Order: sequence, then structure tokens, then C-alpha cells
Amino acid sequence: MSGSRGIIAAAGYVPYRRLQRGDIAKFFGSGGGKGTRAVASYDEDTTTMGVEAARLALRSTSATPDAVLFATADPAYLEKTNANTIHAALRLDANLGAFDMGGAVRSGIGALAYALRSNHNALVVASDKRSGLPTSVDESASGDAAAAILVGEGEGVIAELIGGATRTEEFIDRWRTPGDARPRQWEERFGEVQYLALSSVAWVEALKSADISAEQVDLTIVTGPHARAVKAVAGKLGVSKVADDLTMVVGQSGTAHAGLLLANALEHAAPNQIIALIQICDGCDIMLFRTTAAIAGYQPARTVAAQIEHTADLAYGKFLSWRDQVRIEPPRRPEPNRISASISARTHDYKYGFVGSQDASSGAAHLPPQRVSRDGGHVDEMSPLPMSDIGGTIATFTIDRIAYSPSPPIAFAVVDFDNGARLPVELCDLDTSTLAMGDRIEMTFRKLFTADGIHNYFWKARPLRG
Repeated sequence: MSGSRGIIAAAGYVPYRRLQRGDIAKFFGSGGGKGTRAVASYDEDTTTMGVEAARLALRSTSATPDAVLFATADPAYLEKTNANTIHAALRLDANLGAFDMGGAVRSGIGALAYALRSNHNALVVASDKRSGLPTSVDESASGDAAAAILVGEGEGVIAELIGGATRTEEFIDRWRTPGDARPRQWEERFGEVQYLALSSVAWVEALKSADISAEQVDLTIVTGPHARAVKAVAGKLGVSKVADDLTMVVGQSGTAHAGLLLANALEHAAPNQIIALIQICDGCDIMLFRTTAAIAGYQPARTVAAQIEHTADLAYGKFLSWRDQVRIEPPRRPEPNRISASISARTHDYKYGFVGSQDASSGAAHLPPQRVSRDGGHVDEMSPLPMSDIGGTIATFTIDRIAYSPSPPIAFAVVDFDNGARLPVELCDLDTSTLAMGDRIEMTFRKLFTADGIHNYFWKARPLRG
């Protein structure tokens, strides 16, 4: 197999909040376990997490994608293409295709396999928001996360694809019917037997395709939603080192997990190392990569390890509320109406891409974008000004306990951006008791609310960490 094609950049996104698994048993008297799981905030879904992972991946390279492939087992929309929202938030050209490859956990690694065998600079985004019934293993052992991998060719490739194999077999292991909030699983021993047989054959084929032995593999990633089978497969490969699967601190993030672990491995890899990526889910998929000299100069925008380090615990009751398992009393204000499609279309660049305007004469920055400059009054002399990657400082703030929110209270701040723009924005991922004027922030793509089945996406600010 040709080694000229591979990974240009990779990044994972892990939400800020963590649920201590032991809190589940304290609450119900059963369930839980050791460690933590990552929890997407009430204003995050698989699309917003995918945007954050993609932003991190693209910050670490000058290469640009010419297609977006989005995979998730928990799409924010059915029928409507979720990849279009990611495309818009990244401010990509209209002539770039954006496609969903979702509905199944295997879709994530499938999208990556397709991209590696195509002739596109494809941005593969995988995201998942995992849940289960209270006290279930799925609730405690799962986690929410996203990953983005830019695939292409040329000198910028940091890890070449040198081999691989796939095995597909139809059998009942895990499933979730449309509209069902929780997945179900067949008896574990049955799945373990199936996956052991499939992975044994695929492993031999993958090594043969790359003309290497198991002893030459420097790091092996084994993942999949069937924890028992993953452990059994990892023990039978004959490799020297199996990567930490992060399930003790993040949880099993389904569609996103293979990409998340691969991004984490590449962030610590040296040149000329062989990394095996193995996912067992509805079959077995194996990819073998060899890192290149370019990885020595690769600088991730924000590592997975840094995101795992900077976290805050979430109370179990709040987790249940965010997952709609319990309904708490909201602020006594009317819930918002659905947004206007026509207004959203007219403000597309600002709403999804957070693009302001800049006066050509004075250089004054404006948020929201304006026609008339605040400096000199010049009319229609503006140029687009992307703002999503511009940092800022909190000038003043307020805590609102009356305005409607799915998770009150709301923190609002007036932010002075580093290029001179100023805007009042909602804050997220913070403890309001520690908020202070002068705090540094960065922008993040979130969901303000959902009304009439329409998600109102926009940008919020969060404290700068890590």
C-alpha cells in the first residue's frame, strides 16, 4: 500500500465537565464505578463538539480541506445535513462538499477509511454524545467527545497509511432503534467470541498488507463499545505496548473514540513510529500508520491531555437534568420562539462563522458587522473580519437568574476583543463564583436553545484554559 497519503492534522475535543462515577452510587445506591466520564454541556450537541474538534485540527496546519465528512451516532438533525453547520462555522467555501456519514458507531472509522482512500483533502469529523438509563453501565462507562482528522497528501503528512484490513459480519451485539434514548446490548460473551474471531483474521491481514510483524508496532490502539471484547482482543495481539483507552477519565465516546485516541497518540509520537488503530464494532477495522519526519515539528493547537487536565466536576443531579432524565423548575420567563430561517440566511456569516466587519479607512472592528463605521462614519467601506479565533478580555459581567435558560443562571459579559471589537456575549464552562473582570476568554460554538425542533446555534465565550 502506498505511504504517500495519510494524516496532516488531528485533534480531539473533550468537554469541560466531568461526572464522578461514584456519585451515581451515592445517589441511587447502585451503579457508578471508579473514575470519571466527560459530559457535554446542556448547550453542546454532537455538531457543536464536532466544530470545536475541527477548529483545533485546522489551527495546527496551513492545509485546508476540500470536503467535510461528519460521522455521529447521535445526530442533532435527521434529514437535514449536520455537516453543513460545521462547514458554516469553519467558514469554508461554498464549493466544498459537506456530507453526513452517520447513524452508527462504526461510521467514524468508516469515514476515515474512505477519506484515506480518496483523492481529497478531507476533514473527517466524528462526534458522539453517549447516554444510558440511570445506574446503567452505558451511563457511567460512556463519555462525550469529538475528534477531527485532516487527511491528504504531500510534505505536510505527519502519519502515512501503510496498511490495514477490515472484516464485516452481521450479528446482534449493540443496537438502538430510532427514537429510543438508550442503546441495548446482547449477552457479552456472545459478542466477545465474534469479535475475537474477526480481529484475529483482520490483524494477520493488516500486518501482511504493511509487510511488518507485530513486534514492529510501537503503539497499538484498541477501542470499541464492547469493553470485554476490547480487553480480550488487546491481550492477544502480541504487541509491546497498548495505548491507554482513556475510558477511566473520559469514558467510551462511541463514534468519536477511535479518532480521539489516534489524535492523542499522534500528539506524543516521534518520527518513524508505527501506530496501529483497531476498532471492533460491527466487525473489525484496522489501520496501520507510520509517523514521518514532519511530526517532529507538529504543534497541536490544544492537546487531548491538556483538555483532560483542565476540568470541573458536575453534580449528578445536574447531569440528569442536562440529559432530560429529570425536569427541574426553569426560570419563570417564556421559553424562546423558534428562530427565523430568513434572518439566519441574511446573517449567515455572523451567526455561524462569527464574522464581523472592519472599516477599510480606520481599521475599526465591528461586532455585529455594520455598514456604518463607528470611527469616522464611513459607509459601506467594510470588509469581512473573522472573529472566532480572536481572544478577548471581560470588561464587565452580570449573573442573570431570571432570564430563561435550560441550566440557570446565565452569565453575560461585555468582552473587549484583542482587535478592538466589543460585544456582550453569554459565558459558558465556568464557575460563576470565580468569575472576575479582566479574565481572558476564547470563543466557542454552542447551541443557545431549541424551539420547534430548530437548533439555534451561535457563539459563546469561555474562560481561556490550557
